[in-house]
Amino acid sequence: MKIRKFTIADVALERSPGQEADIFVGNLVDERHGGPITIGYGRYGPGQSLTETMAVDDVMIILEGRLSVTTEAGTANAGPGDIVYMPKGESVTIYSHEEGALTAYVTYPHWRPSHA
Repeated sequence: MKIRKFTIADVALERSPGQEADIFVGNLVDERHGGPITIGYGRYGPGQSLTETMAVDDVMIILEGRLSVTTEAGTANAGPGDIVYMPKGESVTIYSHEEGALTAYVTYPHWRPSHA
């Protein structure tokens, strides 16, 4: 794969698998492209909450809005320019504040199994 540049306009956002909240994700690079990581964008509507145990190592960069990520160890509040690392196996609750949030993410390995 060659070097690539992406913007939010490049992604087709879909409801995050397995949940009903106003949370959408879209991969730009994933298992279909032959690399070891997944890269994409996420959009959280205002006041949304998602609880899950991380299946992969996940790095989330907040581009717009605010999120709180809570674990047994405490809560990380993050806004534009902040990066939150969520290690594989960690149980997290991600909560979006009143303005919602736009994020970019990188996971290792891929968060969604290949359907090939």
